[in-house]
Amino acid sequence: MSAVRSQDGTTIAYERQGQGPAVILVDGALCYRGMGPSQAIARQLAQRFTVYTYDRRGRGESDDAAEYATARELEDIEALLGEAGGSACVWGISSGSMLALEAARRLPVIRRLVLYEAPLVVDDSRPPIAPAWAGIRQAVAAGRRGDAVGQFLRQVGVPGPFVALMHLLPAWRKLTGMAHTLPYDGAMLEEHQRGEPLPAGRWEGVTVPTLVLAGGKSPAWMRNGSEALAQAIPNARFEILPGQTHVVSAKVVAPVLTSFFEGREAQAA
Repeated sequence: MSAVRSQDGTTIAYERQGQGPAVILVDGALCYRGMGPSQAIARQLAQRFTVYTYDRRGRGESDDAAEYATARELEDIEALLGEAGGSACVWGISSGSMLALEAARRLPVIRRLVLYEAPLVVDDSRPPIAPAWAGIRQAVAAGRRGDAVGQFLRQVGVPGPFVALMHLLPAWRKLTGMAHTLPYDGAMLEEHQRGEPLPAGRWEGVTVPTLVLAGGKSPAWMRNGSEALAQAIPNARFEILPGQTHVVSAKVVAPVLTSFFEGREAQAA
């Protein structure tokens, strides 16, 4: 493990593998280097890139601060960009895609951006998620980690019986270990989960080439949110990965990332 110190002094743990242009992978809610899709994707991309995976603050081997602000997570990415030589392509998945997008809005050294299924609710294709964040925050504050995780999973579409079954699986302990960071994701997502259109002009300053992806087997509300996000970013295009869900296959998405990060789609055009 390597580590970098963020602007507020928080230590952020990261791992580097491969060789080539730099790529930073940003995880979604409840994920870190020890659990989630990033390690499998990194192994695929390491054949062509130097890939940085990291534990978002408060997760895994990264430290945390007494008070949370999304701006601090953007500074964490900025510190990683420094470790990567000053610029990089960035991939974000789920809530991590919104973090990656906000980083691109603030940091012009991000060269290319891929966003996978930000869980945005922009229409009436499902009930708003925003009201649920108050209950999740209350459960975290009361130390009811399992309750917080259960509420979150049910809101993003995991059936209740399967959530109950997950209590018996080894992964449940890892999930509840990250429960205290759920409000961090809520701070980024809540305003965009009210069943309303995305704010006009919010990301007009993000001019880097951007690819917004969604899975062909994901719920309609998630695809709708991703398509709306692509329309809200000036230099973005939207693409559906056939057969994929929110749990995207590394072997399926890695060739798409490789082509986009290398600019081959622009050459073909």
